[in-house]
Amino acid sequence: MIRLIWLTCILSTMSISANASELVYTPVNPSFGGSPLNGNFLLNSAQSQNTHKDPALEQEDESPLDDFNKRLQRSLLNRLTSTLSNSFVDEGGNLIPGEIETTDFTVNIVDEGNGTLSVTTTDKISGDSTTFIVNTVL
Repeated sequence: MIRLIWLTCILSTMSISANASELVYTPVNPSFGGSPLNGNFLLNSAQSQNTHKDPALEQEDESPLDDFNKRLQRSLLNRLTSTLSNSFVDEGGNLIPGEIETTDFTVNIVDEGNGTLSVTTTDKISGDSTTFIVNTVL
């Protein structure tokens, strides 16, 4: 009897017609044919989930000398009005060769000729120095 019930169930399921539609894949990522409007959202999602850091991009703490040189170079090149840069710039906006001493640094400006000035800053404590060239001819 149990066999007959099983056989009836199996035969009845075979006789039922299957209705199905075509499977349609719609890509989400614009790189694979998805909507370009999804690109910004997907990129932001990926960047927010990214926990990997490039070791080459990790910046070390700058020394006081490097920080001072960057600030001084920006100040001299842009002719900003500050206490320190005013002593390097005359009324016409030209750099004045010479040596200036601060509490921690010595700044030496040398005229190399042909409109080129060499600016050397030296840390009095460590003795480290950095030199950059400023072209005064535009």
